[in-house]
Amino acid sequence: MFAVFLVALFGFMYWRTEQFLLTRTDAVIAMQTQVFLSAPPDRRLEMLERLPRHDPLNVEYAGLFTAQGKRIAGNIEIMPADLQIGAPAQQSLSTEIEAMRGIARRLQDGNVVVVGRKMFDIAKIVEQTLAMGLLPAFFLSITGAAILSIRAQRRVEEVNERVQRIVAGDLRQRLPTRGSDDSFDKLASIVNGMLANIESLIQEIAGVGDDIAHDLRTPLTRVRVRLERGRAHARTLEQLGAVVDQAIAGLDQSLAMTTALLRITEIEHARRLDCFSQVSLAPLLREVGDIYEPIAEDKGVTLQVEAEREAIVHGDRDLLFEAVANLVDNAVKFTPEGGRVELGLVHRDGEATIRVRDTGPGISEGDSKVVTKRFYRSDKSRSIHGLGLGLSIVAAIVKLHNFRFTVAPGRGCAVEIACPQPR
Repeated sequence: MFAVFLVALFGFMYWRTEQFLLTRTDAVIAMQTQVFLSAPPDRRLEMLERLPRHDPLNVEYAGLFTAQGKRIAGNIEIMPADLQIGAPAQQSLSTEIEAMRGIARRLQDGNVVVVGRKMFDIAKIVEQTLAMGLLPAFFLSITGAAILSIRAQRRVEEVNERVQRIVAGDLRQRLPTRGSDDSFDKLASIVNGMLANIESLIQEIAGVGDDIAHDLRTPLTRVRVRLERGRAHARTLEQLGAVVDQAIAGLDQSLAMTTALLRITEIEHARRLDCFSQVSLAPLLREVGDIYEPIAEDKGVTLQVEAEREAIVHGDRDLLFEAVANLVDNAVKFTPEGGRVELGLVHRDGEATIRVRDTGPGISEGDSKVVTKRFYRSDKSRSIHGLGLGLSIVAAIVKLHNFRFTVAPGRGCAVEIACPQPR
């Protein structure tokens, strides 16, 4: 394509150059003819004799001929027979001068004056230019295309090799990048990010399967043991009823765990994005505070809500309400009597941050990195009733909204949800 473009370019240059030279030559010939015709008759012969001496390039010609075509003066030996007298400049091939353009005019005395100019061989010049410029450019374009094709083919082969390893199950593989920020690198970066997410999800699924089996086995085993003991040792209907009640409580715990897992799956489903709209955070936080204030009072915990300044985010109001409620529920649950829980809306760096702080035992440095994993419960919380899925639900909601969730370690727990506000 590059070579074809060059041929077309040179062809256009040839056509324009030829047109320019012809127009310019015809104008010069017409001007010289007019000068000759306007000169006095006694000076015309002198002008014809002086012409060769002032033309070092030997491109200008003039001649004076009789009406019968006999040469009188000038550097044209034979009168061009194909020049029409009185016509504009024409191409003449009937003289000893190759490719001459000329004008023939009849004088008052019957003689004929011919003024001409030798044309350069434009075609030969353009052909030489093509040979000197087009052919190297053609080979350069072919060589460049071959080099680029080979480089691209090598990148594709390398990508294919990595993809084959990934298909074989090695999700640690990543597509190669060269740091050139070209199309291959941009595509590889996107695919590598996708592979990292897939690897993380698969590892999480594998771990969740083990956690589910472990956490469900414990309550189900307790239910089975209690039923066996009840069948063996219950002597009255009341004793059997107490055993059944305990078994039902264990089954309810297993059902609650399954319901929570299904809830996380529902939250992580991308279709929830269709329900997103503008959400006002300040009323949402005050509503959560109104619900949990009586619960906190019953436990002897002070719940304070600070959400004076409004903030609007794009999201699902029900899910955000559930996330904040889970955080406040955990804070009230783990804060001892006489403690304090603060729910606030903070503005910084163009973001609205939902912050929940309490005066409870807090979270250690190691626990803060794994506290959002499903079924995870620290040693401090094992004596408190719960499933270990509350923060997992919060993390799933935050991830769906593209917000940031942080847990600050130390004495007294502090968790934050950073919500970028729409511009």
